Amino acid sequence: MSASQSPQEKEQAPLSERELQIVELVAAGLTNQEISAQLDISKRTVDNHISNVLNKTATGNRVALVRWALKWGKVCIDDVNCCNLPNVDGQQGLAS
Repeated sequence: MSASQSPQEKEQAPLSERELQIVELVAAGLTNQEISAQLDISKRTVDNHISNVLNKTATGNRVALVRWALKWGKVCIDDVNCCNLPNVDGQQGLAS
């Protein structure tokens, strides 16, 4: 991390696919219990994923995590922060 970078801008450890799923569900407003039911995993596992994600993203809470996810283009909420790119066949699609 350079001296001019804030802790939030330092290079982050990459998030796993499951962690990205968790971030999307947190951004959608789901509780840990609701996330566990939707993903068919235990609440304890969700708690662990969220703790890992908060550490990897250097965010201290869910609100900061959602702000981070929006800033870095990890989530799309109500067509905010979405990027439509043409598919190979020329039709519009959401970027992943």
